[in-house]
Amino acid sequence: MHKTEKIALEEHFGAIDPNIVEQSATHFIADAWPAHRAMLLDIHDSRLRLMDECGIEKAVLSLLSPGIQALHDQAQAVDDPAQAVDWSYRLNDHAAKQVSDRPDRFAAFAALPLQDPDAAAAELRRAVTELGLVGGLINGFSQVGDEDTVVYLDDSRYAAFWATVEDLGVPVYLHPRGPLPHTSPKYDGHPWLYGSAWAFSVETATHALRLTGSGLFDRHPGINVILGHLGELLPFNIWRTDHRLAVAPRGLGVQHTFGHYLRTNFYLTTSGNFRTPALLNTLVEVGADRLLFSADYPFEDMREAAEWFDRLELNEGDHTKIARTNAQRLLRL
Repeated sequence: MHKTEKIALEEHFGAIDPNIVEQSATHFIADAWPAHRAMLLDIHDSRLRLMDECGIEKAVLSLLSPGIQALHDQAQAVDDPAQAVDWSYRLNDHAAKQVSDRPDRFAAFAALPLQDPDAAAAELRRAVTELGLVGGLINGFSQVGDEDTVVYLDDSRYAAFWATVEDLGVPVYLHPRGPLPHTSPKYDGHPWLYGSAWAFSVETATHALRLTGSGLFDRHPGINVILGHLGELLPFNIWRTDHRLAVAPRGLGVQHTFGHYLRTNFYLTTSGNFRTPALLNTLVEVGADRLLFSADYPFEDMREAAEWFDRLELNEGDHTKIARTNAQRLLRL
């Protein structure tokens, strides 16, 4: 098996100052959490050795989920937007320090305080122009002011933020987070539906469709949004979405089909979806120029991701594009 040199785009980290790493404890059984906590906190030790073993020449680091987006009003934060802004600033400085220690092996996405749209735009600009980060990663909707107030990125309050994204020419990775239980009675009594087994993809795909239907990509055609897990189910249903919207009585104020925007304004990664038939379907829908390798470490096994990808029987040009050259072009690495 030939080991392809790869760039991975959905590789997570945590921090203990500020102490955000404990958010991820809910994703693991108690016995497994200590080892995965250590993986989230480590950058230059076991992670780097594993990257060497897997042929990953560079990893783009990003904060764990739900990260900054979950910093609603809490006992330790009288003013929740201020906490989100402060933690974003500190975590982005931390990420930039990790990159500066090994710029040949790491890059990073910025965490963004969408609870304060103006601050989020300013922090993205600082992260890109001063810290050298390569874009932003947003963990779905943000809880603004209190636990129950959920705001999605198609909201009009984010108009200036999206203008900043296009102006900077960097992508935004729309990463999953689960729906809030009190807003999702369809999952009641079936806790296994939450998380990455199902709800993450449904939630993130719906969020992406909201962005598309809002006319965002007509107003800002230069924006690129990255979706993980082979597009969060969208490539497998986008034809039917367009097919039904064409006859729906509710008009959409967008210039193109949703499939057009999926192929023009989105990049899709292989993170956590190491299934060859699914990849081939995605390849047919969006083309090799819009696909990117990722593992989703440490929530997925980096070895499994790399070994599966290296075994793929793709033509050499497409294999290389997905492995690294698309990422180099998109992120200007």
